[in-house]
Amino acid sequence: MLVLTITAVLLALILLRIPIAFAILISGIVGLLALGGPADVVGVLMTIPQSAVGNNSLAAIPLFILMAQFVLHSGALSSLFDSAKVLVGRMRGGTAHAAVGAGAIFAAVSGSSTAAAATLAHTSTGELTRHGYDKRLSAGVVAAAGTLAAMIPPSVLLIFYAITAEAGVGPTLIAGIIPGLLVAAALLITITILITFNSSSAPRGEASTGSQKFRSLAGLLPVAALFILVVGLVFLGVTTATEAAAVGCLGALGLMLGKKELTWANLTKSFAEALSSSIMILTIIMAAHVFGHFITESQVTPHLVDSLSALPIAPIVIVAIIAFGYLILGFFMDQMAIIALTVPVTLPVVTELGFDPIWFGIVVILLAEIGLITPPLGLNVFVVAQAARMPVEDVFRGSVPFVFAILAVGVLLFAFPQIVLILPEMMGSL
Repeated sequence: MLVLTITAVLLALILLRIPIAFAILISGIVGLLALGGPADVVGVLMTIPQSAVGNNSLAAIPLFILMAQFVLHSGALSSLFDSAKVLVGRMRGGTAHAAVGAGAIFAAVSGSSTAAAATLAHTSTGELTRHGYDKRLSAGVVAAAGTLAAMIPPSVLLIFYAITAEAGVGPTLIAGIIPGLLVAAALLITITILITFNSSSAPRGEASTGSQKFRSLAGLLPVAALFILVVGLVFLGVTTATEAAAVGCLGALGLMLGKKELTWANLTKSFAEALSSSIMILTIIMAAHVFGHFITESQVTPHLVDSLSALPIAPIVIVAIIAFGYLILGFFMDQMAIIALTVPVTLPVVTELGFDPIWFGIVVILLAEIGLITPPLGLNVFVVAQAARMPVEDVFRGSVPFVFAILAVGVLLFAFPQIVLILPEMMGSL
C-alpha cells in the first residue's frame, strides 16, 4: 500500500510539472521517511547520490552527447538531407524517404530522439511541403524519423538502460543496430503504402545523374565514417563503450576542423549544451537511485517476483503484459524516467522468468519511444509542430500510420528475440 501511495505522489508531482528528477527525488525521500524515519533519509542522501554517479560507464553519456554537439556544430549534418534526396532521384515520395534516411544517419551520432526531431524539422519539413508533399505526411515522417535516435547507437537511452539494468553497455548498444534499421525500413514501407493509396500526397523527386549521386556521397561519408569507427571499435572489442565515445569525440573534433568550424564560439556552445544535458541525465540517475533504495527497502520486488512466477499462465504472457504497460507509460511519461523508475522492479521479474535483459531493454525502449509521437505528451510532435508552424493536431494525425509501423517492429522483436541478440552474441564470440 505504501508503494502505491508513493507512486501516486510521484504521478501527482509529474502532473504538477515538477521537473522529473525532483519529482522522483521527493517521492523517494517521502517513502524513506515513512519506512525508516529521518535517520534513514540522511544516511541515504549522504551515500547514494555520490555512488550513483561514480560508475565509470556513465562517462559514455556525456562523451557521446559532446560528440553529437561537435558533429552538429561542424555543419556536417546540414548536407545529409540534400545528399539523401539526390540519391533517391525521381522515385515518387523520394524526398520523404530521404528524410528517413537522413534521420537514420543523424541518429547514428545524436543519441537523442528530440534533438534528431528538432534538427530534421528545420532541415526537412519545409523542404517536403515546398515540393508539394501533404503537410500531415511531411510532419509525421519527420516526427517518426526522430525516434530512430533511441535505437541506433550511440543511443543515450540504451546506455542509460544498460547502466540501470547492470547489463553490458557495449552489447546493449550493438543490440540496437538491427532493430533500429528495422524501424527505419518500417517507416519507408509505410511511406510507400501511404503514397500508393494517395499518390497526390507525394510528387516525384528531381532526376539526378550518376555523377551527381556519386558526388552526393561526400555529404554522407563523414558522419557514416564516424559511426562505423565508434560502433566498430565496440563491436570488435577493441575498446569499451566509454573509450569509443572518447575516440568519437576526437573524430568529431577533427570533423569540425576539416569543415573549418573549429571556432571558440562553436566549442563553447558544444560544451555548454553537452554539460546541460549531462547534468539533467545524471540528476535523474541520482534521484532514481534514491527512489530505488526506497523500493528495495519496501521489499516489493521479491514479493512481485514470487507472485508473478506463481501465476498459472505462460511466462511469455506475463512479459507481454509488462511490455504493454511500457507502451501505455510512454504516452504519459518521459522515456528516461520510465526506465529509471520501472526497470529495477520489472527486470528481476523478467529475468526470473528466463528472458534476456538486453532483449527486454530493446523492446521496452522501442515501445516507450512510441510515446514521442502519440498524445498527450508526444514531445517529437510538439517540436516538429513548432518548427514547421503547423497545428499540433495535424502533426499527431500525420504520425498515426508510423505509430503502427513502429509497433509492428516491436511485435516482431517480441516474437523473435534472436533478431535483437544475434549481434551481441557475435560480438561475444569474437
